[in-house]
Amino acid sequence: MRKLLIIIVLIPLLGAAGWWYFREQALPDYGPAYREYAYVTNGKSNTVSVIDLRTFEPAKTIAVGLDPTGVAANGKKNEIYVVNSGSNNVSVIDAEKNAVVATIGVHGKPYFIDVSEDGKRAYVANSGSANVSVIDLEHRVVLGNVRVGLAPGLARVSPDGETVVVSNRGDNTVSLIDAKLLRVRATLPVCQQPEDIAILPDSSKAFVACSGSSQVASIGLESSKKSSGPTSDRVLALLDVGRTPVSLALKPDGGELIVCDFDSDSISIIETGNDEVSSSALIGQHPTRALVTLDNSRLYASNFGSDSVAVYDIDMGRRIWTQAVGSRPDGLALSQDQRYVLVLDTQAGDVTVIQKRAPRKLEPTEYSLLTMIPVGLQPNAIVVKAFMVSGAVKK
Repeated sequence: MRKLLIIIVLIPLLGAAGWWYFREQALPDYGPAYREYAYVTNGKSNTVSVIDLRTFEPAKTIAVGLDPTGVAANGKKNEIYVVNSGSNNVSVIDAEKNAVVATIGVHGKPYFIDVSEDGKRAYVANSGSANVSVIDLEHRVVLGNVRVGLAPGLARVSPDGETVVVSNRGDNTVSLIDAKLLRVRATLPVCQQPEDIAILPDSSKAFVACSGSSQVASIGLESSKKSSGPTSDRVLALLDVGRTPVSLALKPDGGELIVCDFDSDSISIIETGNDEVSSSALIGQHPTRALVTLDNSRLYASNFGSDSVAVYDIDMGRRIWTQAVGSRPDGLALSQDQRYVLVLDTQAGDVTVIQKRAPRKLEPTEYSLLTMIPVGLQPNAIVVKAFMVSGAVKK
């Protein structure tokens, strides 16, 4: 009778903390200097929520500028950059201290920021002032503001650092900026309402999603480092995809591009080498964002209209699982070890964590909901930063 009583007492305790115990056992031991955080911009709270991905607990809430939207991590130093569209500036967060250490003014209505691979520059498209602010991240100053087309939504820098591709929603063009000379190298008419941009790893092509014409533009990029390919910037093809393509996800190997077709409830897959749409698949109601794992095998897509995340096996060419999450999921991120999918639930104001574990017998999937972490009001974007603390070991 006494043994039975002990078991009955332990069952509810395991229900509350059992998952925690087993997750702790499964997490790699990176040592006391290892840090891994997710940073979430909260548009209506004027804050950034910091989540500790070693424990999946809120770590800190950082006050930033007005209406923070885009966020990016520096791959070469422990800094995070937050775009404040309401106050027209960028907050610089020291990831080791999780504190704002600088604020850099830009121009009107910025929404996104992109950082060069060498970690030295950032590029911000200012939709309200039709220009792109180029930021020196070493000295935290604006080097210049380059005039582009109307209502630029996004400025993305190529991996080789030579070209900045800017989607101008107001006049249906793409501006190509010479990153060294800080001037527009070419302005190309494309399709209607160009928005998201993806650039191949070898910097030979850019792809631009045009939500207004259900197309993706393929653009050849001039580069001094290329031995083959286009010798001048030009539009190579306009590819018909599903209705309202809103975002692009490039496989890490650059071979395929996945398009989220919001109003077709589908994804389109583009072969980047020959500029052909190879296939499409229903993925869920109103997909908004997608990302691909580093091994090029799995795609995760957030379904804004059905409060779910779809798991698509790229090799098999089909959806293998759909996981219910919080209301109005949008942004996605992966943990450093690729075992946890972080989902930004924009209406619920939280982050859903989906765990990927080794397949087990008698279980329908390797995916399960781990936890949901509250953040601020109207979360807009999420980024993950993993690093070792410099200098003395800190707690």
